[in-house]
Amino acid sequence: MTIPTTTANHADAGLATIALAGATGDLGFRIAQALLKRGATVRALVRAGNHKPVITALQDLGAEIIEVDFNSVAALTKACMGATCVVSALSGLRDVIVDMQKRLLDAAVAASVPRFIPSDFCIDYTRLAPGSNRNLDLRREFNQRLDHAPVQATSILNGMFTDLLTGQAPVVLFGLKRVLYYGSADQPLDFTTIANTAEFTAAAALDPTTPRYLRVAGEVATVRGLQKAASDATNQPFKLLRVGGLWVLGTMITATKALMPTSDDVFPPWQGMQYLHNMFTGLPKLNPLDNDRYPDLRWTPVREVLATRGTETST
Repeated sequence: MTIPTTTANHADAGLATIALAGATGDLGFRIAQALLKRGATVRALVRAGNHKPVITALQDLGAEIIEVDFNSVAALTKACMGATCVVSALSGLRDVIVDMQKRLLDAAVAASVPRFIPSDFCIDYTRLAPGSNRNLDLRREFNQRLDHAPVQATSILNGMFTDLLTGQAPVVLFGLKRVLYYGSADQPLDFTTIANTAEFTAAAALDPTTPRYLRVAGEVATVRGLQKAASDATNQPFKLLRVGGLWVLGTMITATKALMPTSDDVFPPWQGMQYLHNMFTGLPKLNPLDNDRYPDLRWTPVREVLATRGTETST
């Protein structure tokens, strides 16, 4: 199978074996699908005793299922032997993003795997001050360790998952026909669907020429752009709803955290608020974008994603 090329030569996908951690999650499963579609061998690393239906779905697609003890570097090393790249789509807090990925990294190095893609898939945390986002601080901490490892590392940054705009992210309020925001309605924001992120990650995993960071955005839109996209998707007029300046959101974050000072949830309410605050500051805006690196990818616009929810609200 021919893999789309940039100016550099790509690896033969038929000779590539990708060790994929986190394949049972939404993003990880889509990465596995995209890799298999490109002709790669996918070695899905799963916890021993995992009998979720997604395991059968991965096997049916052609992935090799490797049950492994994620607490054992030796077991992970054995699972990574012969792989051309380790891709992590793991999700969690410190025990996963820092500790488990550290063991996975140590295993990749011990198995002489040449490349490693960590579970970043977010806004550009390298441009944010430590302490402004708990989950991104964990990614920064792990990547500082990754930078000193004898492996070629590539982080993929994609902004916010566009899919969250259909309900999970309190921005496009379908019931009220409003687009909520803080600060400026003209601040450019980065959005990429989970599917596009997975497709790009698969292409990058098969590309031995990737740099340390790759930045993509399925669409760069301002709040005014989201307003138009929502109106077009639903054929109903949406208006803007400015809650206040960024200081208002900052105060809300502080108050919400005070009500739940300790949380084992990966995405408690204040975490999502931190993410929005980061985006509305403009600091983690992705630049430059690498959207053209793999020309076969079609980037899904915000309007198409909102239309999947808009059809529900317009009936």
